[in-house]
Amino acid sequence: MKLPGLDKLPGHARIWVFGTDRELQGPETAALLRAVDGFLEAWTAHGVPLRAARSWRYGRFLVVGADEDAAPPSGCSIDALVRRLKEVEDGLGFRFVGNEAVWYRDFRGEIRHTSRPGFRALVRKGRVTRESVVFDNSITRLAELRGSRWEGPASGRWQAAFFR
Repeated sequence: MKLPGLDKLPGHARIWVFGTDRELQGPETAALLRAVDGFLEAWTAHGVPLRAARSWRYGRFLVVGADEDAAPPSGCSIDALVRRLKEVEDGLGFRFVGNEAVWYRDFRGEIRHTSRPGFRALVRKGRVTRESVVFDNSITRLAELRGSRWEGPASGRWQAAFFR
């Protein structure tokens, strides 16, 4: 079964955004996406196939989507996805970073991540500003990704709280 593109899923599709601890290069990216595609092509919830898709962004972010109209993912099916990603991490020597991290572009435009206290320190030092581009990997709907809720200036995201 060939996966549809993420653009073929409805805006209310459920998504998960996974960020890698470092930028992945050609062969690593190819291996990751082969493994993810193989998993998603066979992904089921209680024996019912899920209509899933994925996108790879900036060499750092894997976005996985599931059309809940076709069949909703279950807790067990989501756990299976996370287990498969852990296997891929172990095989390729990188880590997916949890959503507790704050993702941003530094002054050179490179994507970085840090802890919340680390981001607060960057704000105090002026290394990030309200205009700095940040990423919100906690979004859960494809419409949020499409509607620029994922990536944009810190002033318009939850990270704005660090500037108060």
